[in-house]
Amino acid sequence: MSHSDPQATHTMADDAKQRNEAAAATAAAQKRKKLFSIFGGVVAIVGIGYGAYWYLIGSRYVETDNAYTATEVATVTPAVNGIVADVKVVDTQSVKKGDVLVRIDDADARLAVMQAAADLDRTERKVKGFFANDAGLAAQVLAREAEQKRAGAQLLSAQADLKRAEIDLQRREALAKSGSVSGEELSNARTALLTAQASLKAAEANEVQSRANIKATLGAQKASTVLTADTTVDDNPEVLLARAKLEQAKLDLERTVLRAPVDGVIARRQVQVGQRVQTGASLLSVVPMQEMHVDANFKEGQLTKVKIGQPVTMKADLYGGSVEYRGVVSGLSGGTGSAFAVIPAQNATGNWIKVVQRLPVRITLDPKELAQRPLSVGLSMVVEIDTRGQIQAGDTPQQKTAQNRDAKAAAL
Repeated sequence: MSHSDPQATHTMADDAKQRNEAAAATAAAQKRKKLFSIFGGVVAIVGIGYGAYWYLIGSRYVETDNAYTATEVATVTPAVNGIVADVKVVDTQSVKKGDVLVRIDDADARLAVMQAAADLDRTERKVKGFFANDAGLAAQVLAREAEQKRAGAQLLSAQADLKRAEIDLQRREALAKSGSVSGEELSNARTALLTAQASLKAAEANEVQSRANIKATLGAQKASTVLTADTTVDDNPEVLLARAKLEQAKLDLERTVLRAPVDGVIARRQVQVGQRVQTGASLLSVVPMQEMHVDANFKEGQLTKVKIGQPVTMKADLYGGSVEYRGVVSGLSGGTGSAFAVIPAQNATGNWIKVVQRLPVRITLDPKELAQRPLSVGLSMVVEIDTRGQIQAGDTPQQKTAQNRDAKAAAL
């Protein structure tokens, strides 16, 4: 009995230990199951939350940091050749539209104006001479017509004289046979006939000459009339040409003063006093700061839902993330950057590697925000487009800019 008691006690202890281990294993399994359930729930919640975020918010916006400010820079070039007499501005200087930027020596232009004015005066006098000549030729035509009538009358008179001389000679010859007329009278009758014949020829020649004279005078009148037909001194073509040359000379004189084409800031000034400039040479540029826009280069896959008129929010590296600009999509480029490169990609070759292309999108900024926080050309921007938003009519930056211009024009 003493032997069996310790053995039974040992067996009972092993059973209790096994039961404890089984209970611990069961508890651990239940704990792991609970943790996995919690983890699965968390993953499901996160997945549902991300899906909802992407559907409601994430897929609504497209963003890029490949964006830079730009504007339509106005290049100032001379329209006339000459030597620069004065330069009124320097780089970074603000100017208003119409401000004088550069003056070119205008001595030659002033002389050209004086010469053109003299040519105009001379031409007007010349054309007045044309009109006076027309009046003189008209009087000559009347005189030539009178001469022709007189020559015609003289011809008729010569013909009558000849007829009378012939009849008189015939009568004298008939009487001479009977001895009633002396030889001297017969000789005088024959002489009178010859004189009448000569007078007739002279009258005929005079009549032909008078017809020729009137034709010549009429031709000269027509030639003169062509120069003045349907015109006055003021609208005669030669006067108009001379006046146009005078206006061109005055215009060239005005062009010796180069003015700012727009409001903005001077940049890239290359002109110096005393420099001889040629027509079309770039002297300086005017950057219209108030008309700044942003060119955002989005990947082609991001542009599926991008349309003109969608609202845009932007941040400039110049002011940091605390400053936000608003704008609107105003246009999409007609081609990618690589399509307009100096050396475009040769995609038809055998060694082809697909590269994701970017398409420039123009974004117009709010002019009020731009006036409060100016931007310069070439600054980096972070751009985000709301592809489900739409700017209301009358709220676009372009319309606001147009309204501001109309208000300024009305005030002036």
